[in-house]
Amino acid sequence: MAYQKVVIIDFGGQYNQLIARRVRECGVYCEVVPFRKITVEGIKKERPAGIIFTGGPNSVYLENSPHIDREIFELGIPVLGICYGAQLMAYTLGGKVATAPKSEYGKTETDFDGGLMFEGHPERSVTWMSHTDYISEVPEGFEIVAHTPICPVAAMQNVEKGLFATQFHPEVNHTEGGADMIKRFLTKACGCGCDWTMESYAETAVRDIREKVGGGKVLLALSGGVDSSVLAALLAKAVGNQLTAIFVDHGFMRKNEGDEVEAAFKDWDINFVRVNAADRFLLKLEGVSDPETKRKRIGEEFIKVFEDEAKKIGKVDFLAQGTIYPDIIESGAGDAAVIKSHHNVGGLPDHVDFKEIIEPLRLLFKDEVRALGTTLGLPENIVWRPPFPGPGLAIRIIGEITKEKLEILREADAIFREELERSGVARGINQYFAVLTNMRSVGVMGDFRTYDYTAALRAVTTSDFMTADFAKIPYDILERAAGRIVGEVSGINRVVYDITTKPPATIEWE
Repeated sequence: MAYQKVVIIDFGGQYNQLIARRVRECGVYCEVVPFRKITVEGIKKERPAGIIFTGGPNSVYLENSPHIDREIFELGIPVLGICYGAQLMAYTLGGKVATAPKSEYGKTETDFDGGLMFEGHPERSVTWMSHTDYISEVPEGFEIVAHTPICPVAAMQNVEKGLFATQFHPEVNHTEGGADMIKRFLTKACGCGCDWTMESYAETAVRDIREKVGGGKVLLALSGGVDSSVLAALLAKAVGNQLTAIFVDHGFMRKNEGDEVEAAFKDWDINFVRVNAADRFLLKLEGVSDPETKRKRIGEEFIKVFEDEAKKIGKVDFLAQGTIYPDIIESGAGDAAVIKSHHNVGGLPDHVDFKEIIEPLRLLFKDEVRALGTTLGLPENIVWRPPFPGPGLAIRIIGEITKEKLEILREADAIFREELERSGVARGINQYFAVLTNMRSVGVMGDFRTYDYTAALRAVTTSDFMTADFAKIPYDILERAAGRIVGEVSGINRVVYDITTKPPATIEWE
């Protein structure tokens, strides 16, 4: 099946991923491409249904700012310019862009005067502005369809040529009705059918993998996280027992997690290898308290364990990795496959005998990966597993790691997760877990004095994990979780809840 495709040309905007997500949420496939990689000939050859220009930090009238070939506007392909993209459209087509008398940042009351993208939209609503320059004069053939007291051209359009522009950011949630504006551009201007689904994507991906792999062997390092688990399921559908998935259980996983991963794949037609290496990893971390040293030693040992198992298989043709689209975009798109391939496996390409890396999830966002996992039949406890760092519980135990501390933390973490899931609030929280601090304090249990550890609970909401707010969990849920942890987990007599945002804190404690 051939998808209608929208190309998002990135001019360095901070919301480039967000634009792509909004387009995908409308059921339209899109890709983000740096402006340096765009040519008119390439656009003619690909013939996308539409083009979107992102924002960017530059002033379009400066010589060294990003620009675009004017011919792109003459191809008959609808174009939407956002922020810098709007100014670039105006400047390239003969309009004028200047420094605004006053910058606009944040929520801004905006007046709408009709316009294809704003049909049915209120005459006045809030948009999200972030600009110093503005369009002071529109190009010939354009009409102004939105304005603010400061910005005379908050939006403009030339419907005949299929050109649209907004100075504000419709992709940001703070813009009221912004997602509907983007959808109108996609459906009314571009004629998109909004029929891109995970079911159709899965069919196409399976076909492409089969063509690529042929009769070759595929090797996958299965971490048990969402991305690698969904990748394993996709590869299983495509090539079956040509896949060997090596699951290295380093002993730092959450309660029952290793068994859940194994159970999820026990009936799949793949070669599933579980390596129980907990003792081996614990020995490497003996006496280690520094978090960076923990990470480094775990990564190095993981490579050694994986290499030992891979040697037993012999030559493989393809090494599969769970790289996803945000990794590609953040790494600069064109070079991301190379950068990420070595990062994901911690140096494995230098040790394992294979001829090529394949990354079947590299064009999906995290929520799409989860949807694909559901489509492929993975159980909910795998698909909706909260994000989990590679070193696992090793960096959620402050100080030196012991078997005793691991068991204490596993139980506390399991109770916290169980209470959030049972109460129905877990799906609205992006990351939640317990931390075992190295602080001990006096407590009273019955008639006895205790001197045990403090557990910290952490739960955050975030759209991009670059910034995060602590989750506003109802007190009764926190009270139940804390009461159960202290009452059921030997070794903990105090529970605290972390209410720090990121920044200044990080999401993880180490």
